Amino acid sequence: QLQLVESGGGLVQPGGSLRLSCAASGFTLELYAIGWFRQAPGKEREGVSCISGSGGSTNYADSVKGRFTISRDIAKNTVYLQMNSLKPEDTAVYYCAAVLGRYVSNCPESRMNYWGKGTLVTVSS
Repeated sequence: QLQLVESGGGLVQPGGSLRLSCAASGFTLELYAIGWFRQAPGKEREGVSCISGSGGSTNYADSVKGRFTISRDIAKNTVYLQMNSLKPEDTAVYYCAAVLGRYVSNCPESRMNYWGKGTLVTVSS
């Protein structure tokens, strides 16, 4: 059974860092693109970052470019989102999601097949 489990969320002060993890089971990351999405209170869910199944392509929302980095560990079947210089507006529930396609690199929300349950990130002093 294909499953995604996020972890690593928590409370952090503005300017701080967190690393989120998305542990995948039941499939290999090399065949799926993995995207990170977030939903802030009262707002729609938005895409944050995506990494292709090949690992050769990544992309980021403009709001997080230069601050967030997506990466993965094939041996651990886990995708990470390193978040630096966090701002209060980064507060949200963060989800990872998967879509079949080794060379998919943009992770459109409507195409994502599988979703984790999310992890809460709160940026506050």
